[in-house]
Amino acid sequence: MKAEDGGQPEDLKVRTKRFALCVVRMYCDLPKCTEAQVMGKQVLRSGTSVGAHYREALRARSTAEYVSKIEGGMQELEETMYWIELLADSELTSEETAAAIWNESDELMAIFTTITKKQKQRR
Repeated sequence: MKAEDGGQPEDLKVRTKRFALCVVRMYCDLPKCTEAQVMGKQVLRSGTSVGAHYREALRARSTAEYVSKIEGGMQELEETMYWIELLADSELTSEETAAAIWNESDELMAIFTTITKKQKQRR
């Protein structure tokens, strides 16, 4: 069921983990001022939970649970994109770093969207 959802499960496991590690590295490079740390902790939490949601989805007991976990990952991606926007707009992270995380968030969102659409069509 899940291997047909837009790629090999292993590929997305690796990709979402790599995404989380990029977020961790970005957080470590933030200035130590309060504003950066508060927003950084938010993006750290949301950015690292995307892969956790995906891995939970792989262990789902039903299609509905699988879709729900993938949609949870999509919510975390959207939140990550928000915090990255704020960090970039407030010039607390580089445009290059923000763009890389933003672009990967956008690509993962497209993949997760395709997965949920396919699963919902099958029901």
